[in-house]
Amino acid sequence: MENLSLNRRQFLIGTGALLSLSTLQSSGVPIYDHLDHKKVALIGAGWYGKSDLFRLLQVSNVEVVAVCDVDENHLEEAAILISQRQGSKKQPKKYNDYRELLANHQLDIVLIGTPDHWHALQAIAAIQAGANVYLQKPISVDVLEGEAIVAAARKHNKKVQVGTQRRSTPHMIDAKENVIEKGLLGNISHVEMCCYYHMKSKANPSEQPVPDFLDYEMWTGPAPLRPYDGIPHGGWWRAFMEYGNGIPGDMCVHMFDTVRWMLNLQWPKKISATGGSYVQKGGKSNIADTQTAIFEYEELNCVWTHRTWGTPSDPDYPWAFIVYGDQGTLKGSTMKYEFIPTKGEPILKNVIYEKEEFPEDLNEPRIELNAAPATRRHMLDLLAAIKNDELPIADVLQGHISTACCILANISMELDRAVQYDPINKICIDDPEATAKLKRTYRSPWKHPSHTT
Repeated sequence: MENLSLNRRQFLIGTGALLSLSTLQSSGVPIYDHLDHKKVALIGAGWYGKSDLFRLLQVSNVEVVAVCDVDENHLEEAAILISQRQGSKKQPKKYNDYRELLANHQLDIVLIGTPDHWHALQAIAAIQAGANVYLQKPISVDVLEGEAIVAAARKHNKKVQVGTQRRSTPHMIDAKENVIEKGLLGNISHVEMCCYYHMKSKANPSEQPVPDFLDYEMWTGPAPLRPYDGIPHGGWWRAFMEYGNGIPGDMCVHMFDTVRWMLNLQWPKKISATGGSYVQKGGKSNIADTQTAIFEYEELNCVWTHRTWGTPSDPDYPWAFIVYGDQGTLKGSTMKYEFIPTKGEPILKNVIYEKEEFPEDLNEPRIELNAAPATRRHMLDLLAAIKNDELPIADVLQGHISTACCILANISMELDRAVQYDPINKICIDDPEATAKLKRTYRSPWKHPSHTT
C-alpha cells in the first residue's frame, strides 16, 4: 500500500478531516472507505471537469489514470495539477480522443465535464466500457439522447451520478427535511424559480484561424460546425443553441431538479414557454435573453423565469426557487434558505463552506466555494451507490427528467404552444412536429444513440 502520510490522504486522516467526514456522516451521507482504490478518468479537463475531479480526490483514494481533452493546453495543465493532487503523484496518461482512452483502460469511474453536446455519446461509451459515471448537467442536448443514456445505464447496471449537487447541499437537505417534510408549508400549490444573472454574451468576434493546440473538429463532434471565432470552451459555447439549451439547460435544470427532489415530483403533465431575444439583440449569441416556462402538475405549477438583463426581483435571490404553501413560504438558493411562516418564527440556514477542513479550496482558481461541500458529498454518495449497488441521489433518470423538461420548454417556446411528453412511447402527444424535435440531427460521421439498444 502506498505511504498515506506523504499525500492528500494524510489530511483525510488528520483531525480536521475527521471533523469534516464526521460532519458528512452525521448529515446522513455514507462515508466510503477512502482506502479502496478505484481507477478514474476525466473526459473534459476544463474548469468544471477539474473542479469535480478535485472534489473526488479530496474524499477518496482513487487513482486518476487518464485524462482527455481536445485542447493541448488544458490537457497539459490538468495532468500536472492531477499529479500534484493525487496520492501516487503520477501523471495520468493524456488523450485527445475519449474513445482511445476508454479502449486502453479498465475504469471504475469516468467523470465527464465536456460541453453539453458531447455528454450523451461520452456517457454511453463510458458505460459500455464498464465504468460508472459522474456526468455533468444537463445530461443531454436533446430528449432522446437522455433516454439513451438512461437505457444504457440500466442495461449495464452502472451508476450515473448527475452533477445536480443541490441534492447533496447541506442547507438544501435541511430545508427538505425540516421544513417541507415536516409539513411547515402546509398545502403547497405554487413554485417560482428564476435566474437573473447577466449570462448572455454580447460578443461579436470575427472569424479567425484555429490555433494549433486545439482540435476544433473533435471539439465540435456531433454538433454543427460553426466558423471558428475564438476559443469555444471558455464559456463562449454557452452562447449558442448548437451546443446546449441556453439558460434553461444551464440554470433552470438545477433549480427545477431541486424542487422536484424536495417535492417528490416526476414528469409534469404539460410544459409551456414563451420568450426570445427581446433586449440583447447584438452579438452572435442565439440563446434567449428572456423566458418564462410553466411545468404543470396536478394543482401545482412550477414557473421558471430568466432574464439576462435588468435587475432581479429579489436581490438576495437572483438564482433561486420559492415554494409557496398556505402556511408559509420557503425561499432557497445556493447560498441559503429562508422559511417565512404565516405565524411563528422564521428559519434561516446559510451555506456551509468547510474552509477549515479543506483549506486548499481557498487557493483553487475559479472554485465555487459554496458548491464544493455539496460536490464532495455528491462524490461520496456515488461511491456508496457503487459499493452498495443502489441508485445515487442524483440518478441518471432524475437527471434526465430535469434535463428533458428544460429542453421541452425550449421546444414549446419555439413552436409557441404547450407540449405533453409521453416518456413511455417517447413522443409528444398529438404533436408530430414537437416529436421530431426530440432528436437533433448529428453531423456526420457521428451517429445519434438509440434508446432501444
